[in-house]
Amino acid sequence: MSRDFPQVEFKLPKIKKGLVQLIVIGVIIVIFLFSSIYQIGPEEIGVILRFGKFIRTSDPGLHLKLPFGIETLKKVPVQRQLKMEFGFRTTEAGIRSEYRVTPETEREAIMLTGDLNVGIVEWIVQYKIKNPYNYLFKLRDATSTFRYMNEAIIRKIVGDHSVDEVITIGRADIALQAKEELQTLCDLYEIGIEVNQLIFQDVNPPDPVKPSFNEVNEALQEKERKINEAWSEYNQEIPKAEGEAEQMIRGAEGYATERVNMARGDADRFKNIYQEYRRAPLVTRKRLYLEALEKLLPKIARKIIFDESQKNVVPLLNLGKEDK
Repeated sequence: MSRDFPQVEFKLPKIKKGLVQLIVIGVIIVIFLFSSIYQIGPEEIGVILRFGKFIRTSDPGLHLKLPFGIETLKKVPVQRQLKMEFGFRTTEAGIRSEYRVTPETEREAIMLTGDLNVGIVEWIVQYKIKNPYNYLFKLRDATSTFRYMNEAIIRKIVGDHSVDEVITIGRADIALQAKEELQTLCDLYEIGIEVNQLIFQDVNPPDPVKPSFNEVNEALQEKERKINEAWSEYNQEIPKAEGEAEQMIRGAEGYATERVNMARGDADRFKNIYQEYRRAPLVTRKRLYLEALEKLLPKIARKIIFDESQKNVVPLLNLGKEDK
């Protein structure tokens, strides 16, 4: 036994032709506005292409371009400080930044030094895009090319220096040299990039030899400390000895001058006495005798004077009771 179900007919509502035209025109206007008005940020430069060909650049602000894909826009952050890391990747930046090391980053960091040692070199390059046209159109992939240029320059310079220079005393000079050569290469390739800074983040020997290398560094530091201490003592003792020697020389020169002057004075005095003696020998002899006694008598504690003309018996003296 079959049942007949009633048939239901669905009819679409009739839309007026004028309403459809308005909707289409509205959609076209919206697409026109969205495809022709664009905004450039304060750190950016807009590069306008017409059917893929460079036409002009746009400064920060609100601008218009031809719609419907006739002109396309590429934004280039020319005022932004960009950074590229080698040997590691930052996963989370902050007060305590977190880093990630992968097999790819390890291959970037392993380098051979000029004395045939191996070093792990991690560095950071900070740069800006100074020429948007060259950055976009002179090379197919400027960012990747710039990364390869960094590796080539660093490997070349590290290969020209010893491991001690790379890890300890020469890091700053090597980084400066690498920055200058990298900028020269960027200008040669017209890549449109300005290198602001190149910093070695961390430079270490491989893990298996790191303890021995640290011992060598400690020995070198101890050597430098001893040398500095020796120079410090040298700078203290040598000027002191030179001063004492100069003082002794000046004292000897003064003593010599004094003795010479005294000898000359004594000689002149003797000559004068001799002249007087030739004129009056008795008087001069007596005067010399009296002057000698004048000098000697004050130095004698007890004096006994005898009179040659005395005829009587000499009085007894208390010779055992002298004042001591």
